[in-house]
Amino acid sequence: MTKKSLFAGLLLIISQIFSPAIHAEEEVAPQMGYFTLAPDLTTNFVTTGKKLGYIQIRVDILVADNRDLPQLERHNPQIRNALVEVLGQQPEQRIKSLAGREEIRKECLTAINELLLAETGKTLAVDLLFTKYIYQ
Repeated sequence: MTKKSLFAGLLLIISQIFSPAIHAEEEVAPQMGYFTLAPDLTTNFVTTGKKLGYIQIRVDILVADNRDLPQLERHNPQIRNALVEVLGQQPEQRIKSLAGREEIRKECLTAINELLLAETGKTLAVDLLFTKYIYQ
C-alpha cells in the first residue's frame, strides 16, 4: 500500500468513528419552539354597569426545548382554562391599557407555569406572546 491510500483509509476510519458523536451532539442541543393555542380564546371580562365586555386573544407560548411541545399539546385544555380564568377576572381599565396588558401577559405566563409544574414537574413556558388582542 502506498502512503496516500493508507492515509485515506485512516481518514475514512476516523471520520466514521467521530461522525456519530458529532451528530449526537447536534441532536442533543435543545432548540426553542413556539406552541400556538388554537382556536383563539374568547371570554368576558369585568365591566362597569350593564354592558358586557369581551376579549379575544391568540397566544403563542415559547418553550426552551421544542421536545416539550407535545406536553403543551397534551395539557392544552387545562392551559386554555387557566387563561380564561385569568382574563375573566380582569377589570375593564386593565384590559384596555398597555401597562395592564403587559401585567395580564405576565399573570398568564405565571398561571401556565404553575399548571405545568403541577402536571409535569417542570415549568416549560419561557415566555408568552399575545399575537392577537382584541377587546370590546
